[in-house]
Amino acid sequence: MNDLPLNLLEGQTGPEGAPVAASIIVLHGLGADGNDFVPIARELDLSAIGVVRYVFPSAPVRPVSLNNGYPMPAWYDIFPPPSDAAQPRREDEAGLREAAGWVQQLIDREIERGVPPGRIVLMGFSQGCAMTLMAGLRAPQRLAGLAGLSGYLPLAASLATEASPANRDVPLFLAHGSDDDIVEPARGEATRDALSAMGYPVQWHTYAMGHTVCPEEVADLNRWLLRVLAA
Repeated sequence: MNDLPLNLLEGQTGPEGAPVAASIIVLHGLGADGNDFVPIARELDLSAIGVVRYVFPSAPVRPVSLNNGYPMPAWYDIFPPPSDAAQPRREDEAGLREAAGWVQQLIDREIERGVPPGRIVLMGFSQGCAMTLMAGLRAPQRLAGLAGLSGYLPLAASLATEASPANRDVPLFLAHGSDDDIVEPARGEATRDALSAMGYPVQWHTYAMGHTVCPEEVADLNRWLLRVLAA
């Protein structure tokens, strides 16, 4: 794992050395880092599951085209939207695939540490949501679930041929703010519709908020995590 270009922050809900019942890998959004979702994790009550390990990786710093090449933590590059709305968005396919490889290594690392894949959840916000769907739907091991907050489905056209058979029925928690002006609600709805059409069991939520997380969302996420990680 030493070749991963990621800084890793970790914590668990029980004492050091206690058996870990489940792992949640949390992928931050553009310009943030692994610390971003630590407060959200502290709001979750998963004590009914047992000891939960949280893994908060920080993406490498790279120039981001959308922000005029300004360097910031990013899982992949984001290009400005096309001037003609009818044209497809450009996607950083190479960057997405490289980052998906890092996320898969994090999954493999948890398995090597003794957590079965069926006790691992991938969760991400915004760009981290895109990475959660990108890597999780292609992961060769059956995961407990994928939680995507305020994001979208990347490389959607290739998913049908690249989707992992192991995760064709993986539970999905997708949520979006109705007032999101960073990732338009329509992109979240398109993600919901595309994955539902492919047969994935999508639990969809919308909230009266912008590009953020709200208490109602945390409560719904808590209930979903308890369900997918129930023994």
